[in-house]
Amino acid sequence: MSTFYVLLSVVLMLQVCRACDGNNEEEQLAAARQQSDEYFANAYGFNSNNPWSSPYYQPSARVPGYASPYEGRTPISRQPNYNPFKKYFANHVDEENSQAEGRFALGSLGANLINTGLFNNRFTPANTWRPFASLANRVPVSVNPDFSGPLSNFDACTSPSGDAGICAPGSVCSLFGGRPSGSCILGKVCCINAITTCGGTVTLNNTYWQSPSTAVSAPSTCALTVRMDTKLVEQLARPICQIRLDFVTFTTQQPTAGTCTDSFMVGGSTSVAPIICGDNTGQHMYLDVPSSAITPTDVQLMFNFAAGTATRSWNIKISMLPCGASYLAPTECLQYFTASTGRVRSFNWQDVNVNAIRQLNNQKYNICFRTELVSGSRASQLCLSVCTVTNTGAGYGITTPAAPFASLPPLLGSSVGTGTATAGVPTALQGACTYDFLAIIGATDALTGFSADRFCGTRLNPNPAGINADALVCTNVRPFRVTYQTDNTELQTAAPLLVTTPADTNNVGFCLDYQEK
Repeated sequence: MSTFYVLLSVVLMLQVCRACDGNNEEEQLAAARQQSDEYFANAYGFNSNNPWSSPYYQPSARVPGYASPYEGRTPISRQPNYNPFKKYFANHVDEENSQAEGRFALGSLGANLINTGLFNNRFTPANTWRPFASLANRVPVSVNPDFSGPLSNFDACTSPSGDAGICAPGSVCSLFGGRPSGSCILGKVCCINAITTCGGTVTLNNTYWQSPSTAVSAPSTCALTVRMDTKLVEQLARPICQIRLDFVTFTTQQPTAGTCTDSFMVGGSTSVAPIICGDNTGQHMYLDVPSSAITPTDVQLMFNFAAGTATRSWNIKISMLPCGASYLAPTECLQYFTASTGRVRSFNWQDVNVNAIRQLNNQKYNICFRTELVSGSRASQLCLSVCTVTNTGAGYGITTPAAPFASLPPLLGSSVGTGTATAGVPTALQGACTYDFLAIIGATDALTGFSADRFCGTRLNPNPAGINADALVCTNVRPFRVTYQTDNTELQTAAPLLVTTPADTNNVGFCLDYQEK
């Protein structure tokens, strides 16, 4: 009998302990849930009852449908479709065993269901049916794999419509004024963010700055600030060293004699970006900035509009590139191309019917090409040729040089180079591309062997006699780089040591197809 009483006492003590543990666990779960709410409230100013309550980030317009490839530079250009049920079939037992388990028998499946219903705001405030609402209160916050840093993995993503965005929990996407489009792993959404106002501030990667829906008045100014600071919660894990601007669309008033009346300019970056205007859809810029891990930086993007009725519209994608990334552009490269073939154009060049001045004044920047693998080996040669035009305009036209002596015909092709010209006169004296020019170091005509370092005129040809034909120009100098420079006027300027003056009129700039070999 005494043995029975001893066993009964042990059972009763175990039951009491379980009850105590159960009450303690409920208290721990409630405390953890409260900490979760307080964390979002303190970190983001987020009110779970009103996801649009943030005073800083407000909802913005939807991005129109279009495709804008990022030249293959984004590490994750498109996230794979994620199937949370995949690993619960027999074929994926090993994969399941390698994953961290949650508090449920279903492991991370339960975590994904909670993330989808609770943390990702899939059930909108207007929908009162929330099947996981009570369940979430019983699950420790540790089930959410991103609770310790819900913004620490803002990887790039691409929506089904081709828009670039970031992977984020749905509630955080709403907090920043974005819209979900497509899905990412771990129950996140591909968040697309757009701003359609002047005078705002951008802190989120892959943000689109779009022209206002109402017509832009002239004269006026429209500016935007891009802020980089590791103290910002959305940038804690990613110090920024570069900004890439992709001009998805860009249309402003055409220049007057090469000088911009409407102007787009950049301030606050360590690299110098030229002032541009006109038509620049499809162009891009890389801007170097001090590492945000060392000092906070504000970069200003500004449009100044002059009087006139020209159409002004733009859609600029702003990408913040982290320090140490393999896809950063080399220092002092305003443009950077990362394919073995492609097309490069001067700002405001267009294939149009009117053969008018499209070359912009005061341009000075480097265009760089990453050395790609060609047939399994690193490319050793970069070749450029003038692109084919379908209208009456020209694919190449940079200030025509003048001849130094009256007895020599004007040369429309090359200038300063290593070759020699007619009657032994050095090419440097004949061409004199000292005002507006395209510099290709080590460039050689693939057919004739003539070489030059600077090009201007109406033909891309290092041969002084090649005034009527463009040539295929190749260089073996690596890293592959082209420099474009123009002066501050399209008026004719007297040249030292020259009898005649250069024909600095009706310049269109350049459009070149390139290929690495």
